[in-house]
Amino acid sequence: MTRSAQRASKPARRRRPRVLAWTAGAVVSLALLVAGAAVFFADPQQGPTVVEDVLDKRASVVSMFVGVAGLLVAGAALLAQLRSSAASAPGGASSSGPASPAVGTLSGGMVVGQAVGSARVSGPGSTTAEGARALAVGGDSWGPVMTGDGAIAVTGQVGVLGGVHLPPRAEVASRPIRLAPRPPQLSGRDEILAGLRQRLVTSDRLPSVVTVHGLGGVGKTSLVLEYAHRYLHEYDLVWQIPAEDPTVASAALTELAALLGVRDVGDKANPVDQVHAILAARNEPWLLIFDDAPDMAAVHPLLAPTGPGHILITSRASAWPSRHSLELPVLSIEAATAFLLERTGHDDAASAAEIVKELGALPLALEQAGAYLSETGISPDAYLNLLRTQRAQVLTQGQPWGYRERVASTWQLASAQLADTDPHAVALLRLLSCYAPDAIPYQLLLDEIDPTGDDGPNELPYGELAVNAAVTALRRYSLVGRPANGMISIHRLVQAITLDQLSTRQRERWYEKAAALLESAISDHDPAFPPDWPRFAQLLSHVRAVLPADSPGLRSTARYLGLSGDYRTAVLLSQEITEHLTASLGPEHPDTLVARHTRARWTGDAGDAAAARDQLRDLLPVRERVLGADHPDTLTTRHELAHWTGRAGDAAAARDQLRDLLPIHERVQGSEHPDTLTTRHTLAHWTGRAGDAVAARDQFRELLPIRQRVLGPEHPDTLAARHTLARWTGDAGDPVGARDQFHELLPIRQRVQGPEHPDTLTVRHDLAWWTGEAGDAAAARDQLRDLLPVRERVQGPEHPYTLTIRHTLARWTGRAGRGRRSRPASRPAARPRARPGCRASRHPDRPARPRPLDG
Repeated sequence: MTRSAQRASKPARRRRPRVLAWTAGAVVSLALLVAGAAVFFADPQQGPTVVEDVLDKRASVVSMFVGVAGLLVAGAALLAQLRSSAASAPGGASSSGPASPAVGTLSGGMVVGQAVGSARVSGPGSTTAEGARALAVGGDSWGPVMTGDGAIAVTGQVGVLGGVHLPPRAEVASRPIRLAPRPPQLSGRDEILAGLRQRLVTSDRLPSVVTVHGLGGVGKTSLVLEYAHRYLHEYDLVWQIPAEDPTVASAALTELAALLGVRDVGDKANPVDQVHAILAARNEPWLLIFDDAPDMAAVHPLLAPTGPGHILITSRASAWPSRHSLELPVLSIEAATAFLLERTGHDDAASAAEIVKELGALPLALEQAGAYLSETGISPDAYLNLLRTQRAQVLTQGQPWGYRERVASTWQLASAQLADTDPHAVALLRLLSCYAPDAIPYQLLLDEIDPTGDDGPNELPYGELAVNAAVTALRRYSLVGRPANGMISIHRLVQAITLDQLSTRQRERWYEKAAALLESAISDHDPAFPPDWPRFAQLLSHVRAVLPADSPGLRSTARYLGLSGDYRTAVLLSQEITEHLTASLGPEHPDTLVARHTRARWTGDAGDAAAARDQLRDLLPVRERVLGADHPDTLTTRHELAHWTGRAGDAAAARDQLRDLLPIHERVQGSEHPDTLTTRHTLAHWTGRAGDAVAARDQFRELLPIRQRVLGPEHPDTLAARHTLARWTGDAGDPVGARDQFHELLPIRQRVQGPEHPDTLTVRHDLAWWTGEAGDAAAARDQLRDLLPVRERVQGPEHPYTLTIRHTLARWTGRAGRGRRSRPASRPAARPRARPGCRASRHPDRPARPRPLDG
């Protein structure tokens, strides 16, 4: 026994005799009271004679009076003694009623069992309780109080319960469910939900785990909530745990442990272990949702290791095992548009679709936009205008349902956290925000950094390890997509909010840096060299997003587009460049004249030969006046004018113009200069088109070996010479020879220029034509039937070359259907009439032409 306990026991022993004496006096007084009452009310005729002799009525009254007085004195004395005892003790408690438990005194407090009748505690801060399951707690310390079957009340700081044993708690039938409300609207996710369900139920390991991760605001929590509500009937237990804060997650599991009956007040066991144990023992399926986990390390200790259940995790972090990973994309344009219309009740689908594009189909942004439209009552068109003119302010408006934050604050916090921990990652985020959002070749661009310059490792990451670390930091917050093959994507709203946080000068500086890296990546590549085309294709969208209209990189890109066969885009880009240079440099500046020439060329290749001819006719006198008649650029314009004059329908005029031009080229540039060779090529072509096929064939036979020697066997101009030689070989009366030459040329075109390049498609057309002329109409028909949909997709259904294929297909379909062979190979093929209204010949050709200085 401790010293404090010994001191407490001494006054208790001194008080015990006094309490017994007063109790005995009270018993005697009660006896007198009972006896006096009995005599007073007794019948004198029936009472015992001895009693009547001893006691009369007067004596009985005195007896009752003495008994009552004795009871009052004894009760008052006993009460005073009990209060005195409470004042001298740390605390006290008592209970009355059937089956009252024993009362024990523990250091620092009292343990009082549940009382069926009443309970009372004496001493400072005393309290009483009466009624079924009454409970009284006293002492000079505080603690939790519980009632119920077998409940225990604890006061003070109880270290060891000693001999007090806690009885088992009665099991209560329940179905534990803690789940946020179901999303009122979830569009475009049915397929993903079905796939999620399939992954969970078909997993070969239990519990099966899936982590839904992705960009902030992409709808991860909404997806798992919809899943939980949709399949709620499949689970015996569903518990949603906020996982962002480890303390909150632990408290949620503690609450679940108590609800499952495996944890009591004061229990020192690990609640996570308790929950894991009970989940492992359950026979019915259960579902745990860990929402907004910071990363895998934070949530891993909380995951149940076994049991017949499913675990869903939501997180912005992306570093999850592929077996458990489900990266959630933004909505499709169609699903996002339908969501916005349903959310707002509007029917302006066109404006809604434009809003969706501006917001990148991000669910949080769409919900926020819908809330703003509903709150303000403005039209989608008005909101679209606000979004385009006041984006930063608009993205802070509207209260989205089911989200804690708005779009702007969602990523501002992540950027702020990165700024403190990884400035290289912040610099990379700002750089990526300047480019087009998709497929940014970040490794290629960062390789262009000069480590000795001001854009070196002091700001942007430099070197493989530093770049990888910066990307990993951005992925931790899902600010960028998953990198693959040196490419990375970033949501357009992340870009917008990142740049909106910068000052005007800071934004300009980052755009200048992005442009410099792009120019460096393009500068050492030739748009006329097909092996370099993949580099231009890779950078095209970023060139459009960053480079100004007067930049060398943009002009090279326009040239690449035309030479690779994307004539429509080349025209658009050339028009933009021409307008900018005209406004900034003037209509007769040499750079403006080059742009005008290039625009005319791609206009003709896009299918408008007459417009190209007219543009060049207007340009030629300006070039002669500004540059001189013999300037190479002036000679190039004369060549192009002759070519498009012929393509517009006047072959003889084209031949004559080129005949006059050739000696000037030979005098000014030399007989084997590429531009001189191109003029010889074009002259031979239009000689044949003017009616002299044999002379055209002979001129090409002389030209081809020079092309091969000067330019190489696979240069596009060399391939064009082979193509045109084959064509005029057939027109000169040798269709079999023409067919065989095209058959040899096709795989080279496919390898060098690609299977869908317009020049490759033209070789396919001419091979089919001369296959038919050589006697196999059915094979010609089948080849053209396969070619037509490709030409329609690449150049459009109304392009002259597409119309020519339709005309040629009809011809050979008719001949194959009649079972007739083509005319004998020994007879020259007469020219078929072109389709009415189509100025193209029966088959197109692609003679090469001099390239202007910019392409």
